[in-house]
Amino acid sequence: MIAIGAAVAVVAAAVVTGVVVLKDDDEQPAAKGGDPKPASSAPAAPSPSQGQGQSAAPDDNPRDGEAVKPVIDGWKVVVNGKRHNAFDVPADWTVRSPTMSTGFESEDGKPLVTMSGNAVYKDGECAKNDHRAGAGTKGAQGAKSEGSAAEIESLNWVFAAFDQKKTGRFDTTKAKPFKSDHGITGYTASATVTGVKKTDKCVTDGKAFAVTYKDTSGDLATWILYAGTGFDGELPDDTIKKIMSSLRPLQSS
Repeated sequence: MIAIGAAVAVVAAAVVTGVVVLKDDDEQPAAKGGDPKPASSAPAAPSPSQGQGQSAAPDDNPRDGEAVKPVIDGWKVVVNGKRHNAFDVPADWTVRSPTMSTGFESEDGKPLVTMSGNAVYKDGECAKNDHRAGAGTKGAQGAKSEGSAAEIESLNWVFAAFDQKKTGRFDTTKAKPFKSDHGITGYTASATVTGVKKTDKCVTDGKAFAVTYKDTSGDLATWILYAGTGFDGELPDDTIKKIMSSLRPLQSS
Protein backbone atom coordinates (compact mmCIF):
# COMPACT_ATOMS: atom_id res chain seq x y z
CA MET A 1 0.00 0.00 0.00
CA ILE A 2 1.04 3.59 -0.59
CA ALA A 3 0.14 6.25 1.97
CA ILE A 4 -0.57 9.46 0.09
CA GLY A 5 -1.25 12.94 1.38
CA ALA A 6 -3.99 14.11 -0.97
CA ALA A 7 -6.98 12.93 -2.95
CA VAL A 8 -8.22 14.44 -6.19
CA ALA A 9 -11.30 16.59 -5.66
CA VAL A 10 -13.21 17.51 -8.78
CA VAL A 11 -15.28 20.70 -8.66
CA ALA A 12 -17.89 21.76 -11.20
CA ALA A 13 -15.57 23.75 -13.45
CA ALA A 14 -12.81 21.22 -12.94
CA VAL A 15 -14.81 18.50 -14.67
CA VAL A 16 -13.51 20.15 -17.82
CA THR A 17 -10.49 22.20 -16.82
CA GLY A 18 -8.61 20.68 -13.88
CA VAL A 19 -8.65 19.52 -10.29
CA VAL A 20 -8.60 20.87 -6.77
CA VAL A 21 -6.68 19.03 -4.06
CA LEU A 22 -7.92 18.43 -0.52
CA LYS A 23 -5.66 16.94 2.14
CA ASP A 24 -6.64 13.42 3.13
CA ASP A 25 -4.70 10.85 5.12
CA ASP A 26 -6.55 7.70 4.10
CA GLU A 27 -4.30 4.92 2.86
CA GLN A 28 -4.44 4.05 -0.84
CA PRO A 29 -3.56 0.87 -2.75
CA ALA A 30 -0.97 0.72 -5.48
CA ALA A 31 -3.12 -1.15 -8.01
CA LYS A 32 -2.27 -0.67 -11.68
CA GLY A 33 -4.01 -0.81 -15.04
CA GLY A 34 -7.48 -1.81 -16.23
CA ASP A 35 -10.74 0.07 -16.33
CA PRO A 36 -11.74 2.39 -13.46
CA LYS A 37 -12.76 0.07 -10.64
CA PRO A 38 -13.16 -0.09 -6.88
CA ALA A 39 -9.81 -0.62 -5.16
CA SER A 40 -9.41 -1.83 -1.59
CA SER A 41 -6.59 -2.32 0.87
CA ALA A 42 -6.20 -5.33 3.11
CA PRO A 43 -7.40 -4.87 6.71
CA ALA A 44 -4.64 -3.56 8.95
CA ALA A 45 -5.81 -5.70 11.88
CA PRO A 46 -8.15 -8.63 12.55
CA SER A 47 -11.71 -7.59 11.86
CA PRO A 48 -15.23 -9.03 11.66
CA SER A 49 -16.41 -10.78 8.52
CA GLN A 50 -18.33 -8.90 5.87
CA GLY A 51 -21.93 -8.29 6.82
CA GLN A 52 -21.30 -8.39 10.57
CA GLY A 53 -21.01 -4.62 10.91
CA GLN A 54 -19.22 -4.52 14.28
CA SER A 55 -15.65 -3.50 14.99
CA ALA A 56 -13.15 -5.55 16.96
CA ALA A 57 -11.05 -2.47 17.67
CA PRO A 58 -11.57 -0.89 21.12
CA ASP A 59 -11.40 2.67 19.72
CA ASP A 60 -14.44 1.93 17.55
CA ASN A 61 -16.54 1.16 20.60
CA PRO A 62 -17.99 4.06 22.58
CA ARG A 63 -19.36 1.89 25.39
CA ASP A 64 -16.36 -0.01 26.80
CA GLY A 65 -16.74 -3.37 25.07
CA GLU A 66 -20.45 -3.30 24.39
CA ALA A 67 -21.26 -3.85 20.70
CA VAL A 68 -22.42 -0.81 18.76
CA LYS A 69 -26.14 -1.25 18.10
CA PRO A 70 -28.16 -0.06 15.08
CA VAL A 71 -30.63 2.75 15.64
CA ILE A 72 -32.87 1.43 12.84
CA ASP A 73 -34.48 -1.93 13.62
CA GLY A 74 -33.32 -4.73 11.36
CA TRP A 75 -30.45 -2.77 9.79
CA LYS A 76 -26.66 -3.23 10.12
CA VAL A 77 -24.17 -0.87 11.75
CA VAL A 78 -21.16 0.57 9.93
CA VAL A 79 -18.50 2.02 12.26
CA ASN A 80 -15.47 4.18 11.57
CA GLY A 81 -13.17 4.66 14.53
CA LYS A 82 -10.78 6.80 12.49
CA ARG A 83 -13.49 9.32 11.54
CA HIS A 84 -15.49 8.85 14.76
CA ASN A 85 -18.87 8.08 13.26
CA ALA A 86 -21.38 5.28 12.77
CA PHE A 87 -24.38 4.83 10.49
CA ASP A 88 -26.85 2.09 9.60
CA VAL A 89 -27.54 0.38 6.27
CA PRO A 90 -30.30 -2.03 5.21
CA ALA A 91 -29.86 -5.73 5.93
CA ASP A 92 -29.11 -6.61 2.30
CA TRP A 93 -25.95 -4.42 2.21
CA THR A 94 -22.44 -5.87 2.65
CA VAL A 95 -20.58 -4.21 5.54
CA ARG A 96 -16.81 -4.24 5.10
CA SER A 97 -14.13 -4.25 7.76
CA PRO A 98 -13.79 -0.93 9.61
CA THR A 99 -10.05 -0.95 8.83
CA MET A 100 -10.47 -1.44 5.06
CA SER A 101 -10.04 1.49 2.65
CA THR A 102 -11.84 1.37 -0.70
CA GLY A 103 -12.20 3.78 -3.59
CA PHE A 104 -11.77 4.34 -7.31
CA GLU A 105 -8.71 4.66 -9.50
CA SER A 106 -8.14 6.09 -12.96
CA GLU A 107 -7.49 4.04 -16.08
CA ASP A 108 -3.75 4.30 -15.49
CA GLY A 109 -4.06 3.00 -11.95
CA LYS A 110 -3.77 6.29 -10.06
CA PRO A 111 -5.98 6.51 -6.94
CA LEU A 112 -8.66 9.18 -7.28
CA VAL A 113 -10.80 8.81 -4.16
CA THR A 114 -10.84 6.60 -1.06
CA MET A 115 -13.00 6.09 2.01
CA SER A 116 -12.98 3.80 5.02
CA GLY A 117 -15.63 2.38 7.34
CA ASN A 118 -17.81 1.50 4.37
CA ALA A 119 -20.57 -0.76 3.08
CA VAL A 120 -21.80 -1.61 -0.41
CA TYR A 121 -25.16 -2.37 -2.03
CA LYS A 122 -25.73 -5.30 -4.43
CA ASP A 123 -22.11 -6.38 -4.34
CA GLY A 124 -21.25 -8.46 -7.43
CA GLU A 125 -24.75 -8.23 -8.92
CA CYS A 126 -23.64 -6.89 -12.30
CA ALA A 127 -20.04 -8.09 -12.42
CA LYS A 128 -17.32 -9.39 -10.13
CA ASN A 129 -15.85 -6.62 -7.94
CA ASP A 130 -18.75 -4.37 -8.92
CA HIS A 131 -21.48 -2.92 -6.74
CA ARG A 132 -24.49 -0.66 -7.25
CA ALA A 133 -23.89 1.77 -4.37
CA GLY A 134 -21.50 2.42 -1.52
CA ALA A 135 -21.11 4.59 1.55
CA GLY A 136 -18.27 5.49 3.90
CA THR A 137 -16.19 8.34 5.31
CA LYS A 138 -12.96 10.17 4.44
CA GLY A 139 -10.90 12.99 5.87
CA ALA A 140 -11.56 16.61 4.91
CA GLN A 141 -8.67 18.46 6.51
CA GLY A 142 -7.64 21.42 4.35
CA ALA A 143 -11.15 22.22 3.16
CA LYS A 144 -12.17 25.88 3.14
CA SER A 145 -15.40 25.07 4.94
CA GLU A 146 -17.81 22.25 5.66
CA GLY A 147 -20.08 23.41 2.83
CA SER A 148 -17.24 23.66 0.32
CA ALA A 149 -15.97 20.17 1.18
CA ALA A 150 -19.45 18.64 0.81
CA GLU A 151 -19.91 20.24 -2.61
CA ILE A 152 -16.47 19.17 -3.84
CA GLU A 153 -16.67 15.61 -2.58
CA SER A 154 -20.16 14.86 -3.90
CA LEU A 155 -19.01 15.79 -7.40
CA ASN A 156 -15.65 14.14 -6.85
CA TRP A 157 -17.25 10.78 -6.14
CA VAL A 158 -19.89 10.91 -8.86
CA PHE A 159 -17.09 11.67 -11.33
CA ALA A 160 -14.75 8.94 -10.10
CA ALA A 161 -17.43 6.25 -9.77
CA PHE A 162 -19.52 6.83 -12.88
CA ASP A 163 -18.03 9.02 -15.61
CA GLN A 164 -14.28 9.62 -15.61
CA LYS A 165 -14.40 10.10 -19.39
CA LYS A 166 -16.86 13.00 -18.90
CA THR A 167 -19.39 11.73 -21.43
CA GLY A 168 -22.44 12.90 -19.46
CA ARG A 169 -23.82 16.03 -17.83
CA PHE A 170 -22.74 16.87 -14.27
CA ASP A 171 -25.04 18.81 -11.95
CA THR A 172 -24.53 19.82 -8.32
CA THR A 173 -26.48 21.37 -5.48
CA LYS A 174 -25.33 24.13 -3.15
CA ALA A 175 -24.43 22.96 0.32
CA LYS A 176 -27.01 23.42 3.06
CA PRO A 177 -27.00 22.83 6.82
CA PHE A 178 -27.47 19.22 7.88
CA LYS A 179 -28.53 17.62 11.13
CA SER A 180 -29.06 13.88 11.50
CA ASP A 181 -31.57 12.34 13.88
CA HIS A 182 -28.71 11.18 16.11
CA GLY A 183 -26.28 14.02 16.68
CA ILE A 184 -24.20 14.68 13.53
CA THR A 185 -24.35 18.30 12.35
CA GLY A 186 -22.61 19.86 9.39
CA TYR A 187 -23.33 20.62 5.74
CA THR A 188 -24.63 18.42 2.94
CA ALA A 189 -24.54 18.61 -0.87
CA SER A 190 -25.27 16.26 -3.75
CA ALA A 191 -24.23 15.73 -7.36
CA THR A 192 -25.53 13.76 -10.33
CA VAL A 193 -24.29 12.70 -13.73
CA THR A 194 -26.76 11.85 -16.50
CA GLY A 195 -26.39 10.80 -20.10
CA VAL A 196 -23.28 8.69 -19.44
CA LYS A 197 -22.15 6.76 -22.52
CA LYS A 198 -23.10 3.13 -21.90
CA THR A 199 -20.11 0.99 -22.94
CA ASP A 200 -21.34 -2.14 -21.16
CA LYS A 201 -24.27 -3.37 -19.07
CA CYS A 202 -22.68 -2.23 -15.80
CA VAL A 203 -22.18 1.42 -16.81
CA THR A 204 -24.91 3.70 -15.45
CA ASP A 205 -25.69 7.28 -14.60
CA GLY A 206 -25.06 8.13 -10.97
CA LYS A 207 -25.63 10.29 -7.92
CA ALA A 208 -23.65 11.08 -4.79
CA PHE A 209 -24.47 12.66 -1.44
CA ALA A 210 -21.92 14.13 0.97
CA VAL A 211 -22.09 15.30 4.58
CA THR A 212 -19.10 17.18 5.99
CA TYR A 213 -18.93 17.53 9.76
CA LYS A 214 -16.48 18.12 12.60
CA ASP A 215 -15.77 14.84 14.37
CA THR A 216 -15.32 14.31 18.12
CA SER A 217 -11.59 15.09 17.77
CA GLY A 218 -12.32 18.44 16.12
CA ASP A 219 -11.18 17.30 12.65
CA LEU A 220 -13.23 17.75 9.50
CA ALA A 221 -14.50 14.56 7.86
CA THR A 222 -16.85 13.83 4.97
CA TRP A 223 -19.34 10.98 4.78
CA ILE A 224 -20.23 9.98 1.20
CA LEU A 225 -22.88 7.79 -0.40
CA TYR A 226 -22.72 7.15 -4.16
CA ALA A 227 -25.25 5.12 -6.17
CA GLY A 228 -25.97 4.18 -9.75
CA THR A 229 -29.22 5.40 -11.31
CA GLY A 230 -31.49 4.53 -14.21
CA PHE A 231 -31.90 0.78 -13.74
CA ASP A 232 -34.30 -1.57 -12.02
CA GLY A 233 -33.42 -1.89 -8.36
CA GLU A 234 -31.50 1.36 -8.02
CA LEU A 235 -31.15 2.67 -4.47
CA PRO A 236 -34.18 4.91 -3.75
CA ASP A 237 -33.69 8.44 -2.43
CA ASP A 238 -35.98 7.62 0.51
CA THR A 239 -33.60 4.86 1.59
CA ILE A 240 -30.63 7.21 1.18
CA LYS A 241 -32.31 9.79 3.41
CA LYS A 242 -32.99 7.12 6.03
CA ILE A 243 -29.34 6.03 5.98
CA MET A 244 -28.24 9.66 6.36
CA SER A 245 -30.63 10.13 9.26
CA SER A 246 -28.77 7.41 11.19
CA LEU A 247 -25.38 9.18 11.09
CA ARG A 248 -24.09 9.65 14.62
CA PRO A 249 -20.89 10.48 16.54
CA LEU A 250 -18.73 7.61 17.75
CA GLN A 251 -16.78 8.33 20.90
CA SER A 252 -13.39 6.68 21.33
CA SER A 253 -13.01 4.72 24.56
